[in-house]
Amino acid sequence: MTTSTQSRFGFSNVAETWNGRLAMLGFVIGLGTELLTGQGILSQIGF
Repeated sequence: MTTSTQSRFGFSNVAETWNGRLAMLGFVIGLGTELLTGQGILSQIGF
C-alpha cells in the first residue's frame, strides 16, 4: 500500500503515534497544573 491510500483512522501507525503524543502532553499538563495549584488531579475536578 502506498502512503496516500492508507487509512488515517483506526489502529494505524499514524493514529497510535498521535495517541501517544497526546497522552504524554496530557500527563505533562496535569503534572504542571498539580505543581502550580498544590492540588491533586482528582481534587481539581471535584472528586
